[in-house]
Parts: sequence; structure tokens; C-alpha cells
Amino acid sequence: MLKSVPGAEDLVELALDMRWSWSHASDKLWGQIDPELWEITHNPWVVFQTASPAKLNQLLSEKGFRKEVNRLRTNQARESNPVAGSDTEAWFQKSHPDSKLKTVAYFSMEFGLSEALPIYSGGLGNVAGDQLKSASDLGVPVVGVGLLYQQGYFRQVIGADGSQRAVYPYNDPSQLPILPLRDSAGEWLRVRVQLPGYAVWVRTWEVKVGRVRLLLLDSNDPANPPVHRGITSELYGGGTEMRLQQEIILGIIGYRMLHLLGIAPDVCHLNEGHAGFAVWERARVFMEKTGLPFDVALLATRAGNLFTTHTPVDAGIDRFPAPMIEHYLRWYATQILHIDVNDLLAMGKLNPADPNEPFNMAYLGIRGCGAVNGVSQLHAQVSRKMFSNLFPRWPLEEVPVSCVTNGVHVPSWDSGESDALWHKACGSDRWRQDLDEIESQIRTASDNDLWKMRCANRSHLVDSVRIRNKRQESSIGTWVATEDKEKHLFDPNVLTLGFARRFATYKRPNLLLHDPERLIRILTNASQPVQLVVAGKAHPQDHDGQAMIQQWVQFSRRKEVNGRVVFLSDYDMSLAEELVQGVDVWINTPRRPWEACGTSGMKVLVNGGLNLSSLDGWWAEAYDPALGWAVGDHQGSADEAAQDAAEANQLYSLLENTVIPLYYRRESNGIPVSWVAMMRESMARLTGQYSANRSVREYTESYYLPAAEAYDKRTGNNGDFAVQLHAKQTALRTHWQEIHFREFATSSDEHGTSFRAHIYLGAVRPEHIRVELFADNPGSAPFIAEMCRTSELVGIAGGFVFEARVSTGRPPSDYTARIVPALETLAVPLEETQIRWQR
Repeated sequence: MLKSVPGAEDLVELALDMRWSWSHASDKLWGQIDPELWEITHNPWVVFQTASPAKLNQLLSEKGFRKEVNRLRTNQARESNPVAGSDTEAWFQKSHPDSKLKTVAYFSMEFGLSEALPIYSGGLGNVAGDQLKSASDLGVPVVGVGLLYQQGYFRQVIGADGSQRAVYPYNDPSQLPILPLRDSAGEWLRVRVQLPGYAVWVRTWEVKVGRVRLLLLDSNDPANPPVHRGITSELYGGGTEMRLQQEIILGIIGYRMLHLLGIAPDVCHLNEGHAGFAVWERARVFMEKTGLPFDVALLATRAGNLFTTHTPVDAGIDRFPAPMIEHYLRWYATQILHIDVNDLLAMGKLNPADPNEPFNMAYLGIRGCGAVNGVSQLHAQVSRKMFSNLFPRWPLEEVPVSCVTNGVHVPSWDSGESDALWHKACGSDRWRQDLDEIESQIRTASDNDLWKMRCANRSHLVDSVRIRNKRQESSIGTWVATEDKEKHLFDPNVLTLGFARRFATYKRPNLLLHDPERLIRILTNASQPVQLVVAGKAHPQDHDGQAMIQQWVQFSRRKEVNGRVVFLSDYDMSLAEELVQGVDVWINTPRRPWEACGTSGMKVLVNGGLNLSSLDGWWAEAYDPALGWAVGDHQGSADEAAQDAAEANQLYSLLENTVIPLYYRRESNGIPVSWVAMMRESMARLTGQYSANRSVREYTESYYLPAAEAYDKRTGNNGDFAVQLHAKQTALRTHWQEIHFREFATSSDEHGTSFRAHIYLGAVRPEHIRVELFADNPGSAPFIAEMCRTSELVGIAGGFVFEARVSTGRPPSDYTARIVPALETLAVPLEETQIRWQR
């Protein structure tokens, strides 16, 4: 078809670049080709392939259409190949022109880029997709690695009785904006993976995401038996064994694919533990290059690995029975890594000697990476407690889990009206550079402009709710068409609340239904009415979650509700976009501290929506009474039923006494000035702070750049530094038990306190340890100061004197001394957990 349609190759280049999923510059173009199909799918590649050659010829021969195609292709080329010093030069190139960081490989089980590529489930995929998009905007050299699912995550159908039904439509690769990944010879890259008793061929695909690439793997190769073609059939389905097979493909074969393509990442970012096996394969490649043994290769390469945990509860971590890991990976351990399988298993266990302990993928991530982070401040605290057993005798505050709070890719979630308002205030490049000015710039937006934007967004949502609800009810035979019903389902002038989440018990999606009659009174108040849109899926195996969905559907159909509540089925990125753009208030009610971060509430910020949420995840650090409303407190409760009752009452009271009256308190011009003031404050203070622009820059400067430096140092000269470091670490571990305190003395005067420690190090070299003075600081980071080596103990080989002086007014008894490892580039306690306390 391309040969018969001159100029069609330009449409192909545009359709296969998923920049269209956030720039929207080409929307009108695809709408001209097939308006109906574009409206339904928002997939340019489907629109292009469905059009006849005659239709494409006709459009491309029209001067206006051809001019628009040329303009879009010129802009695409400028964005993809920015020139230094030009207006398209990205933040990373401007800010770090001499960086060693050339490639970050970002591994994730799911990526949420668009509903046109349904390989995502929810929050984890949205974070991954938004970070890829922001990496493109900022010019950070990232390549994504994921899986292409034949069916992906299930699609939701709501039955006539309100129950959820799961369906699994086939993801036809020819209809997705992807292409086969070809090697330098032009052949489709297929990677062979050895599994017990058989080999599986894994195909590779490429997705263009602006300046960055996403590489996908799938097992649906015709050379495989049917049972093995289905390994990548479902996301989060199929049982434990299928999950393990998928994670072997993601981690081991994903990294091997990069190696075969000649991509040598400086940093591997593991987005959750699913990709943990990549740390082994990265070490294997380095072993192959240098001839070094596995333990040295792992020490060399782990410096360039980052593990991000998204799981706030221990039960949410992927675990596999140890015999299953041994069954699938014994060959890999003994024949490829040349280590005993028990040494392999030990990386995923707390007690390697326990044959019944399952293999923990988070433990592997922690032991195979040079840094670990959680995804909100509260989540990092929770994670430090959850993983503290890996770091015995270390204070909880020093368990090595830091924090990068998630953010959202703002251009993917703003409405056209919101984009126009922000463009007017902050310019067109506002989300592609640093965010130093946007807070002051958006404050210049007038009340009139802000309220017009908010009303337009709400009106669009009301139109969408009516269309979706009619389609949804018609499909199950419950729609009864009446003019009154179509007109009065939702009102564009009424305060609109939104709740859309995965339906799981800890997210408490039915907290609003704690007192149904009170909620009905709130919704149907004649003078200050409220309308509520609800959406969300429950995992097919989560019967409690499905029951809560049915409860909402049945509540929405009660006559007394009078069209003020609707449950919209099949919550996906397309529906999420409409909701976060249109609602006035986003409600979120997870049970603290079970929400690692949560990003849906961040998506309403750019659109002038306000948050009413539990103090969990990101809202626990973002909340301020000037910005929105909070449910619950910072403590939580052991009595869940009492907590739910109290917080439901608080939620109702906030709506009745604060939120609703504020919305309906209008000036003579019809604008709720106090409400708009809160909108402006929320937009100014939170939108940039909780954007993926900020989070990706934070990852880059706090993790990627230091990791690339450390990786370069450890792996340079075929790992010479790593060999020396390994020898020092081995000696330190061998002789650590020889270290002890012989004496610890203090002396105080009016100026402070002096501390002196006599320490015996045995065969440990003094430059390989650090002696520290330590004191607890309840509620904040502990006091830590280095004690300096001042002399040797006379007549005692290996004995030294260490001293420190502090000028604080705390009593000497508050302080103790400790000895910790101190080897260059070694992350302590992440890579070396030894510690010796004076008392």
C-alpha cells in the first residue's frame, strides 16, 4: 500500500511515534482520515491501516492536509534530533553536557502509554509510562524494557445484576503502534531462552515514545508449542509458574536483548521486583567480557542498578517457592553463572538455610542493586521497617531505602482548556525544562479564566458520562431511553466528585457507602446538589473487590439517587483521562499506610481539581488546608471497623459542612472566589512538585548520574577496581569478629563533651572502617559524627585511639560509639551490613 500512496510513509512515521499520546498536535489529522474510528480508538496506527489507498491518496493530494503532514514531520524531526543551543535542546543535554550517563535501561512489568497499547493494569504501569514520556521531554537517555501481552489485563463488563465480568480481547500486534525489532542485518530479533527440558523463542518489538524507545518481548512465536506461546498471554494472570516464566523473560532475556543489540546501559532501573533477574544477567554479561567470577561481577555491576519498590505490604511482594526457582534456574546458576544453586537462592532469602522459605524478589532487588527507593516519604518509612530484618542491628532510620515520590506526566492528563490556560501563563515548554518559574506564573491566571476552564472541563465530562452510560446500559439491556433521562443524567453546573481506583479492600472504595441514606441526602440536596462518578476494576480473583463494585452499581440504580451517581465500566487510561480532567473533587480513601503513593489525585491538579483524601501515600506529604481536604490522621488504627466508621463520618461532614458550601458560595458574577483561590493555590504549589518532570529529574540527578559514575569506576579496566574492592570486602568480613571496643571514656566542661574510644581492630586495616559517635533523635535523623583516629595504642598491635568532641547540651549518656565498614564506593549498609556497637 505504501508504494501506491506517495507521502504515506510520513503518516507511518507519525502514527508509530507515540508522542501523539500527549502532544495532540496531530489529532485533527487522524480525525480527518476516519472521524468515527479515531474517536473510538485514539489509535493513529489503526486509523492509518484501516484507510483505503484511495482515501489516503485523496487527502495527501489536498494542499492543506499535505502542508499539515509536512509541518508535523518537521516538528517531529526537530524534537527527535535536537541541536545544541536550539530551542529544542532538552534539559538533560543543557544541564549535564559532559555526563557519563549514556543509557538507562528501565525494566517494568507494565507500561501505561495509551489505551492504544493496552499492556498495563494500573498504577505501576502509569508510573512507568509517564516516566518514559517525561524522559523523552527532558532528553534523559532511557530505553524501556517490558512484555507484550497477547491479552494484557482483563477488560471489564458490568452485568445486569451489577456484577463484574472479565473478558480478554486479543491484542493483535498488527493493530498496535509497534514494529518488529530488527538486528543490524535486518532480521527480526528473536532470543532463545532455555527452560527446564525445552527452549522458548522470544520475539522482540519496538515502540517509539518521542525521543526514547520501549522494547517489548513476547513468547507468541510460531516456533513455540502452544503452551509456551501463552507465557506472555496475560498480565498478572495464569498463576505462580506463569508469573515466574514471565519474570525470567523480562529480567534475563530483557537484558540479553539489550546486549544483542549492542546496548550497554550505564544504569538498570528495576521498576518493582518483577525484573530482579536482570541483575544476574547483567553480571553474566560482565563475566563473559572479563572472565571474572560471579561474585566479583555482581559487585562490579550492582553499582549501576537501582531498585524502586512500590509495595507497602509484605504480602504484595512477589515470592516463588524455592523448589520452583531451583527447577527453572538451576541450569542458569550452575552452567551459566558457575555458582551453586543454593548461592543463587540465598539472594532471595532471609535465612538461606531454610528450605521452606520462598524466594523473595524484593530481597533480590535489594541485594543486587546499588540503591533502593520507595515512592513517597511515608512509603519509604514503611519500606524501611518492612526490610529492616535484612539489616540487623542497624537503626530503622538508616535502613537503606530512600525516597523519590512519584509524579505524573502532566501533558498526558491535561484537557485542551487546561493546556491553553497553562500555555498562556507559563509558555509552551513549561514541562520540558526545570520548573523554577511555573508556580509564580500560574498564579497570574485570573479568577475568570480559571473558572471558565473548570466549567468547560466539567461540561465535557458530563457529556462523556451520558454517552458512556447509555452505551454501557444498552449493551446489557438495561437502558430505557427517555428524553428526561438523557437530559438529566448529570448536570454541567453541579459539583462533581470522582472516585476511580482498583477495587481492593485496603483502598476502601465503599467508605462513601458506609451510610447510604446520608450519602443520598448529600447527593440530592435541592439547593446544593452533588453528583458522583465511580469507576474501577477488581482483580478477577478478588471476590471482595467484585462485591464492592456490585454494591456501587446497585446503589447507582436506586430510584432515590435520581441520576446523581453513575458507575462507569472498564476503567482504562481513556476513561481516567476524562475523569481527572472533569471532576471538581477527587476522593481517595485508602487505609493508611497501605497506599504506596497513588497518582490519580495528582492528575487532577493541572485541571484545577481538588483532592479530598486519606493522609496516605503522596497526600500525606502534600496536604495543606489551603490545598484540599484530609480524612483521618497520621496515626491509623488497629480497630479497622471503628476507624472506618469514624472516617466515613468525617468524610460526610467535610462534604456537608465545608466542601459543598464552599463550592456554592458565589459572588455576583457567579464565580466561587474562595473555591477558585484554593484551585489556584493547589495548581501553583502541587502540579509541578508532583509531576514526572520533577521525579525524572530527581531520579537522574540523585540516582542515575551517581550510579553511572560508580558503575564506570567499578567496571573500568575490566573490573580492576571491583577485584580490589572484593578482596578488601572479603578481608573485612573474614576479620570483622576481631573488632571490639576496649575502652570508651567521656569528659565534659562548659564548652561541650569529649569522647575517647580505645578500639582493637585485629587484622582489619583502620582505613577500611569508620568510627562514629551516635545519638538517637526521636522523630528525626539520628546524630552521627565521625571519630578521628588520633594515635595507636602503645604495645597493642591493631589497637587505636579515636576521639570526637561535641558542643551540644545533651548529656554524655545519650551517646554511644559504633564501627561501620568504609570502603570506597561501597554503599553501607546496603552492600555491607556489618556493624559493631560500643553498647
